[in-house]
Amino acid sequence: MHYKPPTFGKKFLVIQTASIGDVILSTAIGEKLFKTYPNAKIDYLVKQGNERLFDGNPWINEIIAWDKSKEKYKSMLRILFQIRDEKYDAVINLQRFASSGIFTVFSGAHKKYGFRKNPLSLFFSKSFKHEFKENWHETDRNHQLIKGLTDAEKAKPALYPTMKEYALMSQYKTQKYITVTPASLWQTKQYPLEKWVDFINSTKDLNIYLLGSPADKKLADSIIKQTTSNRILNLAGKLSFMESAALMRDAAMNYVNDSAAQHIASSVNGKLSAVFCSTVKDFGFGPLSDDSLIIETKENLDCRPCGLHGHKTCPKGHFKCANTINTKQLLDRL
Repeated sequence: MHYKPPTFGKKFLVIQTASIGDVILSTAIGEKLFKTYPNAKIDYLVKQGNERLFDGNPWINEIIAWDKSKEKYKSMLRILFQIRDEKYDAVINLQRFASSGIFTVFSGAHKKYGFRKNPLSLFFSKSFKHEFKENWHETDRNHQLIKGLTDAEKAKPALYPTMKEYALMSQYKTQKYITVTPASLWQTKQYPLEKWVDFINSTKDLNIYLLGSPADKKLADSIIKQTTSNRILNLAGKLSFMESAALMRDAAMNYVNDSAAQHIASSVNGKLSAVFCSTVKDFGFGPLSDDSLIIETKENLDCRPCGLHGHKTCPKGHFKCANTINTKQLLDRL
């Protein structure tokens, strides 16, 4: 039997205080709740810095941003009182840390949903396994939590760049272009610099935009110095999340690692080629665009995958999962 909140004043809180990519994937929950309850108030609790991912979003009511960097527990207490004052009908907790469990349990919400791996899941109204199944995506795992509130059909994540952001990016769209986001937080999830250079040198008649955070600017500069292309521009650190999404939407192709960039591209249904080095699609974090492909080694390596999140260096020292991917695999996508 599906739980139906009161017909007046439906209010939901979604908790996802993890990284950029996780927050983007969590928007599928908001999308589905909005489609099912178009008059509901849907709030999100996210880590401070990720609130801009909801700019222009038509269904978001309020963003609660938690600053973990200073006075973490004082801020946590303040937010908890704020949550209780809202009197939510349901809290959907996508995080598996104790802090998110505290927000959920003491929220005062009529229904509380989360994963069993959360230390406080015993006190949830209903908890679910966070497990890896064949052909399951993270959005499938998350959708379990609201299946009883909606139905079995999951939604896709979505970001909503504004007309202003599309207008700002129009200056880069006068000719056919691709984007390349070369960096990853984990070295074994990052396609090697020299491989990106070889790919870029093999492209023709395309504008190439390198994307990323301010921390990725140095890597992008190094790539440019080693390429022969005179149609390449380093935009790493110069664009907001939404500006990057607006640029990715209309690209002839977006090349990324297994990183947040692929979720940004997926959120606007941009054409997508995701290079998976040490990780595999069975973890459930692959691209979701209609035109998307995972590019990976064709060799059967007994050391792959070497971990869920990657490593700073290859544990075996050879990095074959990346080095055995050839440039033609990337070019074939053009």
